[in-house]
Amino acid sequence: MASLSDIRRRIGSVKNTRQITRAMKLVAGAKLKRATDAALAAKPYQEALSTVLERVVQSAGDVSHPLLEVPKNDTDVLVVLMTSDRGLCGGFNGQLNRATLVKIKELEAAGKKVTVLGYGKKGPAFLKSRAVTMLDPVIDLNPAEYGDLADALANRLVEMMGEDAFSACYLAFNEYKSVMNQVPQFRQILPMKLEVEDNTEGTASGGYSYEPSGNEILGDLLPKALRTRLLQAFLESQAGEQASRMTAMDSATRNASELIDDLTLVYNRARQAAITKELIEIVSGAEAL
Repeated sequence: MASLSDIRRRIGSVKNTRQITRAMKLVAGAKLKRATDAALAAKPYQEALSTVLERVVQSAGDVSHPLLEVPKNDTDVLVVLMTSDRGLCGGFNGQLNRATLVKIKELEAAGKKVTVLGYGKKGPAFLKSRAVTMLDPVIDLNPAEYGDLADALANRLVEMMGEDAFSACYLAFNEYKSVMNQVPQFRQILPMKLEVEDNTEGTASGGYSYEPSGNEILGDLLPKALRTRLLQAFLESQAGEQASRMTAMDSATRNASELIDDLTLVYNRARQAAITKELIEIVSGAEAL
């Protein structure tokens, strides 16, 4: 059985840990508010832009654009994986990394050669020992620079697509649903696919005419749509990371409190037993005299 000093030292250690997890929970909660506000504020713009693109395609008929054309390269696939730089956020990174690895194995089984471009440290660290080809990752992400990161990534993907560096590009990230729910997503972003819904009433395109032509409008809107999708993924990843970290730190704080209570009970019992033993020794010595 551990000595009283050992138990007392462990109680102090757990109390220090609880202070850290409590502070991290408060910091994550403050960051979560800003992150969710940014992610939710960006969604209406993305939805409106998607609606405009659908209307342009419906009105213009056959359209063509480099971002819509399937590259000649039919073997190489690029996966952009967005994880966090830091841990202590529950299963936020683990669930996405495992889901992405499954998708990569499916693509490889179909004869594709997969290359991963990682944003954040946790994704590349997970895939490093799993025989996955990776480009140099982008780490130490700053939420204040997500706009610039999205622009740079969009430009890089467009350039790589123009060089036939891949046949398709997929985006893997955690979609923010709620504080308790972040869902791993694996979506194709290039070549872009414009979904046109059937509209029997003709309200989507019948009341609109476009000048200049649909191809010219798409030439301006499609790069913006790509950039917007990437920025939305960055924002949702940030919101999901802070939500998962706040939840994990809250759980760790509660567990630390329970452990402190259990150790305190053990300490009191051990202390009582030590006092009882000393009394018995004193009484036994007095009787012997």
